[in-house]
Amino acid sequence: MKKKCVLVTGGTGFIGSHTVVELLQAGYKVVIVDNFYNSKPEVLKSLKKITGKKFDFEEGDVANKRFMNSVFKKYDIDAVIHFAGYKAVGESVAKPLMYYRNNLDSTLTLLECMKKYNVRNLVFSSSATVYAADNEMPLTEKGHLGTSNPYGETKLMIEKILDDTAAADPEFSFIKLRYFNPIGAHESGLLGEDPNGIPNNLMPYIVKVATGKLDCLHIFGNDYDTKDGTGIRDYIHVVDLAKAHLLAIEYSFNHKGSEAINVGTGKGTSVLQLVKAFEKANNLKLNYEFTGRRPGDLPRLWADTKYAKKALGFKAEKSIEDMCRDAYRYEVNQTKSAG
Repeated sequence: MKKKCVLVTGGTGFIGSHTVVELLQAGYKVVIVDNFYNSKPEVLKSLKKITGKKFDFEEGDVANKRFMNSVFKKYDIDAVIHFAGYKAVGESVAKPLMYYRNNLDSTLTLLECMKKYNVRNLVFSSSATVYAADNEMPLTEKGHLGTSNPYGETKLMIEKILDDTAAADPEFSFIKLRYFNPIGAHESGLLGEDPNGIPNNLMPYIVKVATGKLDCLHIFGNDYDTKDGTGIRDYIHVVDLAKAHLLAIEYSFNHKGSEAINVGTGKGTSVLQLVKAFEKANNLKLNYEFTGRRPGDLPRLWADTKYAKKALGFKAEKSIEDMCRDAYRYEVNQTKSAG
């Protein structure tokens, strides 16, 4: 039986690269498309080193129709995992047009190519930000939808586009993975979260403060209605999340329609608890201070994970301590190789 081929858009990014590892190790052929907007070419070497397997890479923008047509023409693609997109809540509030243009254009181009080349299976990298602020915790897939920032709006719009496309063509299988807060890194220390410029996400900021690259961690808001005043999130290890994508691809081959699935641990951890866990796991002290709330942030967010278990057989296995240890190991490794 021929190996199935999966196209991974944004496959050199944080979640994309870890998912490529899981796909290759499970025996899939992989084609990565990326333009290195928020990732680095060195990731390709790390992927080869970790897996010892071959894969294909095409450099380009998923929103570029001519380029994407050439990719679909060149490879016999069976399914797509779509990660390519801008992903910072704060930046989306400051630059909404950039987010709407990139995230929607790339998805529309991809879907048009899929339709043209008869590729019917897609796993979409969605987000818990599609849930409205008035939901009870934990969040189930049936929760009210509605967002408080342009990044979340693009995810919600794309989900609607997928729903409408599947309704019009019953051969499509769309799995919308709504995930919560991925952190951590590959245990090899060769893959992790390494955004260009000042990090927008919490863990990359923590590790850069821990290694002295940044002076101080700014915690946005300590006056939320939570146990310690800081926001609560459902942090999931990126390797667990990557495994969920592998299960979702396999699920999609026996599935039709458009379906949303939460991917998290089902446990809430506050920002302050995460900081303390990081200090303990790595035996160090972090310099941090509290600052005002960030526009678009919700006070609490964690997943009901029952449906992921039922549909995909997925359950997160790694602990907060694993996430903190692996993220720091990766950053230390990066610092050594740069030095």
